[in-house]
Amino acid sequence: MKLKIYQVDAFATKVFEGNPAAVCPLDYWLGDEILQKIAEENNLSETAFFVILDECIELRWFTPLKEVDLCGHATLATAHVLYEYLQYAKNQIIFETKSGSLKVSKAESGYIMDFPSSIPQVISDDVPMGLIDAIGDIKPKIILSAFDYILVLNTEEEVINLCPDLSKWLSINLRGVIVTAKGKNVDFVSRCFFPKLRVNEDPVTGSAHCELAPYWASVYGKNVLTARQLSKRSGEMTCEVLDDRVYLSGSAVGYMVGEITI
Repeated sequence: MKLKIYQVDAFATKVFEGNPAAVCPLDYWLGDEILQKIAEENNLSETAFFVILDECIELRWFTPLKEVDLCGHATLATAHVLYEYLQYAKNQIIFETKSGSLKVSKAESGYIMDFPSSIPQVISDDVPMGLIDAIGDIKPKIILSAFDYILVLNTEEEVINLCPDLSKWLSINLRGVIVTAKGKNVDFVSRCFFPKLRVNEDPVTGSAHCELAPYWASVYGKNVLTARQLSKRSGEMTCEVLDDRVYLSGSAVGYMVGEITI
């Protein structure tokens, strides 16, 4: 069997920026074991698989280790493939996923994704062993949790210079750890670490901004924020918080079109 495969740099304006994702269109769902093996072979932080139905498109995401419930950059990459390579004609794409219906539409800035928000809660007790030890002498201002742990640091420089001991985050009970701070040229900056998923540091993480944007919206007292993820590849997006949704805006660039044989 031969399958088409695309590689797209998401949250990027040119290749070699943002977060690369593989995208595989399917005529029907293959077995989970095969999907996982393809994702492991690709060895990117996410591989997206989709099947087009009459009223929606079913979408799933796999890291090299396991399937995940939500992924922003691979959703953006999938929308880019549909619009730019497969001539998808509708103004809005509706993806059915494990996180419910996700909508993506084209815009002047690239694409706008409509995602569910996740409101982080402050935690002071029951902090997992190793969560703070992993960042050495840095003392976070606040510790939050949603579907990741969020460590709010004091400055952008602390976020940039952080070298965490990732071995201490392999056994935490949530998906991963995000560090964040107010930005100098954007509203907030972040870095995202998911060693449990064999993604030590994710370049640009859309789903993390579904947690970060509501927190920073409450700090700044405004609903539209600019964000930059300070990984080596880096990437920027605009976040709008509206009721229980977060709208993420960003662009994407195609890098590779190929074919895989299984």
